Amino acid sequence: MAGEMRLTSGHLATKLQGEEAEEQQRKWRGITCGLVRLQPHGWLYPADYLLFADKIYDFKFESDDLLVMTWPKCGTTWMQEITWTMRNNPDINNPEQNKAINLRIPFMECDMFLRSELLPPPDNTTLASKEFQRLCPGRDPADGFFLQLSEGISQPRTFKTHLPFSVFDPSLIDKSKVIYLARHPKDVVVSYYHHVRLFKSMSYSGSFDEFCESFINDELVYGPYWLHMKEAWEKRDHENLLFMYYEDLKSNPILGLEKLNAFLGTGLSTE
Repeated sequence: MAGEMRLTSGHLATKLQGEEAEEQQRKWRGITCGLVRLQPHGWLYPADYLLFADKIYDFKFESDDLLVMTWPKCGTTWMQEITWTMRNNPDINNPEQNKAINLRIPFMECDMFLRSELLPPPDNTTLASKEFQRLCPGRDPADGFFLQLSEGISQPRTFKTHLPFSVFDPSLIDKSKVIYLARHPKDVVVSYYHHVRLFKSMSYSGSFDEFCESFINDELVYGPYWLHMKEAWEKRDHENLLFMYYEDLKSNPILGLEKLNAFLGTGLSTE
């Protein structure tokens, strides 16, 4: 992408250039497509996000869909497993329970990381590829493996995202349920630092001090953290949004499960 691009969400995407691009590329060695910043708000994403941004905005959510929305490292996987089990596997006998979590609960924007030059080339013989072929027959995974998988998974569908409300169609929360899980920023920044160092698609190489400074200055991929949470907090009274805290769920899991049970309408007993 050269220059600027206007997205359906109304954001103006600009690819980082010059010294800023060079500095970010030094740190995020796995994001080989470059980075873009979305204004207003300043969201920072891999440039390949632009291949899928409008498709994500236009995604057809349905009334029994559930979107688990978090900033990275806020208990996302934990909440995915809890809610999928409550909705799809309450008796622990669903044959799909042994599938990889991202095949049961697609990571909607994950495709923006998949073309990293540090990742191996696509292999159509893997279990993930075979599952895509089963659920999305005749489709090309290059057009968005996880985004298309999101359309094809069995109902009731559960999805995961680290994107904020403002890049989705505003009707999302009126059509479907959303769970927003927030976590103390000190724990978030430590966990996210180790996460992005381990994943080849990111391969962060900066120091922890640099990472913390970037977190504070809203210069991390998926930032800004505070605005992400603020957008959800402002919708906390909407009947289709459940705003929860990681620390509360950890300190009293039963109370958390009761809140989820009531919100999701799963009607599960204590047993």
